[in-house]
Amino acid sequence: MQPINFFDDPEKRGRAREDVRLKQLGLFVYEDGRRVAIGFNLTPFQERPSIEVTATNGHGQVAGSLTIIEALSPNFNLTMHLRDKEPTDNYDVEAIVYYKGEDGARMEVDRMKGSIDVTTPGEQLLE
Repeated sequence: MQPINFFDDPEKRGRAREDVRLKQLGLFVYEDGRRVAIGFNLTPFQERPSIEVTATNGHGQVAGSLTIIEALSPNFNLTMHLRDKEPTDNYDVEAIVYYKGEDGARMEVDRMKGSIDVTTPGEQLLE
């Protein structure tokens, strides 16, 4: 029997674990400089990936983090609050896409890093 293909465009077909990638992270810094909306754009997937996002301030301290367990959609957004006691102007942001392996170990499949300037409200992209 011939497999049924619901998508004609190969870019829209779900990918295997090892082929799932973060295509883009859209960051929107709110006026208060203490909240950052993060828009996730992943490649389509067959199995739901998990994502960990960490923001580190200029002193090397973790200021905020998010963990998405088994994302339902390749495109979504969430807001991260920066909660460090001594805020800085720039933050390093790292997002890691991972799956739980059969042995229980974490299998990282993609990673994206970049910096944001919280003194400039508005959209900033990591690609």
